Amino acid sequence: METFGDSWSLLIMRDLLTLGKHTFGEFLRSEERIGPSVLADRLARLERGGIIVRTPSETDARKVTYSATERGIAAIPLLYEAARWGMGGVRMDTDDPWEAVMAMDRDEVLAAWHRAVREGGSLFGGEESAFARLRARERVVR
Repeated sequence: METFGDSWSLLIMRDLLTLGKHTFGEFLRSEERIGPSVLADRLARLERGGIIVRTPSETDARKVTYSATERGIAAIPLLYEAARWGMGGVRMDTDDPWEAVMAMDRDEVLAAWHRAVREGGSLFGGEESAFARLRARERVVR
C-alpha cells in the first residue's frame, strides 16, 4: 500500500490494467465515483512513483493518456491474486469474465495480460484484450 498510497490508487491501476481505461474522463466515470481533485492527485502520485506515465495527445494539446510503466505492469500478479482472493466463496454470474479467467491456467493468463498491457491493451478491454485472445486460443485448441 505504501507504493500505491491508498485504495483509490489501486482502483485506478485496476481500471487501467484490467479494463483498459487510459484517460482522466474514463477513470472519472468508474462506478466508485472518485472526485476529480482526488483523481488528479492520485494520478500525479502514481506518476511520481514511476507506476504510470502521462503522455500528451498528439492531436489535442488538452488531452493526455495514462499507461502503465514496467513497474506498474509488475502489479498485474497482485491484482490477479486480489481478485482470486476476493472471489473466494462469492457466488458469481456464470457469464462473469473473472470466473472464466480464474478457470484458465494462471501463468498463461498472466503472460497474456502482461503482453496485452505492453501493447496498450488490458485484461478485458476490447477485441485485442488478453481475455479475448485467451478465449480465441481456447476455441482453437478444442
